[in-house]
Amino acid sequence: MRTGTTSTGFKFKVKDETLDNMELVDALGDSDNENEAPLAMSRICKLLLGDDKKKLYDHVRAEDGRVPAEAIGKEITEIFQLMGEEGKNL
Repeated sequence: MRTGTTSTGFKFKVKDETLDNMELVDALGDSDNENEAPLAMSRICKLLLGDDKKKLYDHVRAEDGRVPAEAIGKEITEIFQLMGEEGKNL
């Protein structure tokens, strides 16, 4: 289990076996494709965080109720960085 806290205060936990998932690898690859990126980020959040996806969305939610895509991208990037090289490179 990998745990940590992002610089904005989001506490995460990721099971080690979560990283051994080809669907996560596919979603990460799709995130580099500008046509697929928005959908890929949603899939990455679900595959990486499971039910905690909603907690992340609530964590970055704007006052007007939106969940800014850029904020989600920054959080996911930081989560991978905090998990270390093994997590980033799968």
